[in-house]
Amino acid sequence: MLEEREIKRAVRDGYSRIAKQSSCCSSSCCGTGSAVEISRRIGYTDEDMLSAPQESNLGLGCGNPVAIASLKRGEYVLDMGSGAGFDCFLAAREVGPEGMVIGVDMTSEMVERARENARKGGYRNVDFRQGELENLPVADNYVDVVISNCVINLVPDKRRAFREAFRVLKPGGRMIVSDVVLKKEIPETVRRSREAYIGCLAGAVTVEEYIDAMRSAGFEDISILGESPFPVECLPASIGNADLSESVCSMRISARKPA
Repeated sequence: MLEEREIKRAVRDGYSRIAKQSSCCSSSCCGTGSAVEISRRIGYTDEDMLSAPQESNLGLGCGNPVAIASLKRGEYVLDMGSGAGFDCFLAAREVGPEGMVIGVDMTSEMVERARENARKGGYRNVDFRQGELENLPVADNYVDVVISNCVINLVPDKRRAFREAFRVLKPGGRMIVSDVVLKKEIPETVRRSREAYIGCLAGAVTVEEYIDAMRSAGFEDISILGESPFPVECLPASIGNADLSESVCSMRISARKPA
């Protein structure tokens, strides 16, 4: 396993490079191809992509949490690992001007890109903040909904990240995540690979560990809403992905903070 400091440096460097690109058209957490092709594959509609700034969609997710969050007008939403802001802008459309969406990302280049997208799009109900998911720059009991899209797998201390999500949610608030999880253990060579970590694989944990981390944070009503295959063919050849197709998947999970 990589050390926590090395993991954070690898993730920050990897996503800083992506943020500086004009678009993401190589491998990502969900596959290969253009951001539009990837987004269609993981559940976004053409209407979704047309309604948000084009520069915000980097094709880095593994699902569409906004589509299953049942957001309501006036709600406050937090996106853990907001990247260039794509899911935040979709959520902003749902909650309306009386609501608010907060995006938190550890990478300064991503935060700046998201803020620029918000300025260009004239969004007044979106706020992007730099910070780590294990120490969210958000007040206690502040948001109605937490979403996250293929990011918690990148966090070394997932239990702490879920405790933070629980802390910022209002009583009765809900969490909806799309993330990469393991159905069975992966080789140690993959665990030690920086490329596999940036590619959302080396940091993934088993479904049981993931749900246990949510439960230990205090969440209840934890439900698996669905799953889809992880495209192992998009991983670098150096990782050795031939035997991983049955070991990993993308899963959608919901949970609730007790009222």
